Amino acid sequence: MAAYPLLFVFPFVMLYAATMDVLTMRISNSVSIGLAAAFFVVALIAGLPAQQMLLHAAVGAVVLLANMLLFQLRLVGGGDAKLLAAAALWIGYEQLIPFVVYVTVFGGVLALLLLAYRRAPAGALPLPEWASRLHNREEGMPYGVAIAAGALVVYPMTSLPALLAA
Repeated sequence: MAAYPLLFVFPFVMLYAATMDVLTMRISNSVSIGLAAAFFVVALIAGLPAQQMLLHAAVGAVVLLANMLLFQLRLVGGGDAKLLAAAALWIGYEQLIPFVVYVTVFGGVLALLLLAYRRAPAGALPLPEWASRLHNREEGMPYGVAIAAGALVVYPMTSLPALLAA
């Protein structure tokens, strides 16, 4: 029961990352590094077996390597790549495919919403800086929102919440 509050570490950090991505179009390295470090602390406290912890680490590493390639090809942002890898570390191998599917679907929905928003006139009232940036067609997309949404849908299906709630 003492570990119960740790259930909320991952969702809180993912929501923070998504919010920062919307507001600044950046996901700080400290968010991804902190999320990765927190996984190992929470996994140890939850009693995740060492073999499972290593498999989670392998998933995170593979996702990071794949995203480094996508970053080099300018298909994803660096912050998005690192956040996706840190989230995959928490999600693990059992739910990796659903996680990727949800992130992709939420990314598509986000892209459609952003396209519609960017087609709409800016309006007579001045927009906050972050809303103006989102309205600018030259800017990218805050994909951290899709990553966080996919992670939050899949996280309850992973092994960590059950261990922490026990």
